[in-house]
Amino acid sequence: MSFDDKVLEIPQTLPMLPVRDIVVFPYMIIPLFVGRENSIRAVEEALAKNRLIFLASQKDFNEENPTPDNIYTTGTIAMIMRMRKLSDGRVKILIQGVSKGKITGFTKQSPHYEVGVEKLEDTAVTATTAEVEAMIRSTKEYVERIIALGKPLSPDILLVLDDIKDSGRIADLIASNIGIKTVEAQRILEILDPCERLKNVNELLAAEVEVLQAQRKANGGAKEDLSKSQREYFLREQMKQIKNELGENDAKSEEMEELRNKLTNAGMSPAVEAEALKQLSRLERMHPDASEATMVRTYLDWMADLPWSKKTEDIHDLKRSKEILDEDHYELHKVKDRILEFLAVRKLKTDMKGPILCFAGPPGVGKTSLGKSIARSMGREYFRIALGGVKDEAEIRGHRRTYVGAMPGKIIQAMRQAKTNNPVIVLDEIDKLGSDFRGDPSAAMLEVLDPEQNSTFRDNYLNVDFDLSNCLFIATANVVENIPPALRDRMELLYIPGYTENDKLLITKKHLIPRQIENNGLTAKNISFTDNGIKAVIAGYTREAGLRNLEREIGSVCRKVAKMVVMGESSYCEITDTSVPELLGPPKFLRDDKLLDSQIGVVQGLAWTQAGGEVLIVEALKMKGKGHLALTGQLGDVMKESAHAAMSYAKAHMEELQIPEDFFDKYDIHVHLPAGAIPKDGPSAGITLTSALVSLMTDTPIRHDIAMTGEVTLQGRVLPVGGIREKCLAALNQGITTVIIPFANQKDLADIPKTFREKMNFILAENLDEVFAVVFEKATQSKKNTQPKSGGKKQKTPAAAA
Repeated sequence: MSFDDKVLEIPQTLPMLPVRDIVVFPYMIIPLFVGRENSIRAVEEALAKNRLIFLASQKDFNEENPTPDNIYTTGTIAMIMRMRKLSDGRVKILIQGVSKGKITGFTKQSPHYEVGVEKLEDTAVTATTAEVEAMIRSTKEYVERIIALGKPLSPDILLVLDDIKDSGRIADLIASNIGIKTVEAQRILEILDPCERLKNVNELLAAEVEVLQAQRKANGGAKEDLSKSQREYFLREQMKQIKNELGENDAKSEEMEELRNKLTNAGMSPAVEAEALKQLSRLERMHPDASEATMVRTYLDWMADLPWSKKTEDIHDLKRSKEILDEDHYELHKVKDRILEFLAVRKLKTDMKGPILCFAGPPGVGKTSLGKSIARSMGREYFRIALGGVKDEAEIRGHRRTYVGAMPGKIIQAMRQAKTNNPVIVLDEIDKLGSDFRGDPSAAMLEVLDPEQNSTFRDNYLNVDFDLSNCLFIATANVVENIPPALRDRMELLYIPGYTENDKLLITKKHLIPRQIENNGLTAKNISFTDNGIKAVIAGYTREAGLRNLEREIGSVCRKVAKMVVMGESSYCEITDTSVPELLGPPKFLRDDKLLDSQIGVVQGLAWTQAGGEVLIVEALKMKGKGHLALTGQLGDVMKESAHAAMSYAKAHMEELQIPEDFFDKYDIHVHLPAGAIPKDGPSAGITLTSALVSLMTDTPIRHDIAMTGEVTLQGRVLPVGGIREKCLAALNQGITTVIIPFANQKDLADIPKTFREKMNFILAENLDEVFAVVFEKATQSKKNTQPKSGGKKQKTPAAAA
């Protein structure tokens, strides 16, 4: 557990714990045993709030229930890191000092002490830099002499002192470790001038050295002036020198030499190599059993294993790369073209930076597997990083080495496992990154996914620059809106729409069926699928944009056939539209049939869903009333607004549309969209709702062989909508070949495969007059010359006569 006392907010009041025979300094970590009832309650109060507690020393060690007068006013604000209840009723806590503090008043004395606290800051250093440095060196020399004279201090304290430059912290560290009396320690704690505090500690150390020298002389221990650990250290050094002179290097020397060779041959930049060799020098001077030696060794292993300069050669044969992409995935032309463009530019310019791509689309459309195919087509290594649910920034940028069990982030781990510095890395589910008190990982991804910055990516664990500019990062997402704008701006978005039924038919025949036949131990001699059988599975048992459920159903069919083969019931089975229900049961999804005759107030509209396009029936009914409009079918706000806009348009154009003047005085209108359990929303039902209402008001049937989509305005203009490809193919699957779409959507017809486009008639409308000229049955009879010709031609209809 770690914290920054400059960031940590200190409350105005804190529970207080009086401590005996000890003074706790800031940054000091120490276990305390708490036995007094009021002290235990103070600990419980701190744990129930923010884990902060104020520690103040008693003036009288023997006082069991100290009064405010018997407690020092200057103490330490501490954080309770851990608490454990003991069998004898006491409590053991592990605390870490945060900051010095002063008691401003006692706000509560029962059932435990609670005090007002003022945080104390060190004063500014007034001594010169040379004076401070001289004092620090003198202090370290005294500590070394004390250790040499047999004072039981940890040898690691010297290593810690080397890393601290602040004179005040050095004074606090030494005062908390050399075992001085409580009164002296309290005096040191109350000094706020860092240099003055270090000077007082120096004086205490000088006195301690004199005492230890006198003690050694009195005991005649001149030969025992070195501690056991130091004697062992010097003996090992002598043994190393002897073995070197004999030409017999010990195992540690061989290990260090091997590690040095790995580091120098890893292809690091000069700055990175200098840092690695510096840490290696530290490791050579450390005792093998020291706790820090393991940490440094692990760090150097990471540095040696990373691919600083190792890379794979890209495949520049674009035809072969295209064959691989086409072999693994159907359609997706825009994505494949983008990869081939990258390879072409890479061939012309070898030092270009890798692009940052983001594949966005519904689940199951092949975003992740497409990344694997891209790596294979380029001849690169592939690695996938799952980002769903990642909430800790350190998982991306790594932990600092000061933490126990620290390790690099996911990006550096991926580079180590890929073993090259130019792999294809798929950042899966980037839209599902979380954030909490540990940081925002999406903010850490900004550096990773910025081509101008990731050449000097710095992981907290490595603390050196690593070049990620050669990597090809491919992110995947279901909902682009969930990605923070700054992160989304760094990526090139490529939308992968859901597959249509025709796409699924071809993919199933080419990929899914062969894979499931092999997975279930069958052969082509045991099972075959007809096109009608596959269509029956797609239409009756799946409703999805991707292919996962479809593959499960195909696998279920294969398993049932495998059981029949093993039990001897049949050695061959042909899957047709009639045999599918026998194997999979009744269809899970039923699709409404297209209208067979023209009706008043009943229109076929087109809608887009995650699973593709749908044909929706809009029904309008009139009844006696006063012109009220009722809307049912679980419509969203946007669709309701479209219905009200259609109603307003009809009222405003009653004369041109030949609507009876007293219609709204006599009738109420009810508009319903069947499948009421399914939410429906969006503006694309505008012309559909308007046509249904006008048909009802004028008692004019609407053609049953036509479907439509488009947003409508109060002035009668038809505005463009999305999902044209999916909507038109859904209409074709229902047997509807004539479709009305907004004129501005003419450009979207290029997305429809040519074979299907040629089977359809597209009527492009700019306003409602052009819609009414086509949809009403009377227009069919009186204006046959305005109808589009067959053959898939696009036609802009003339306006209907008033």
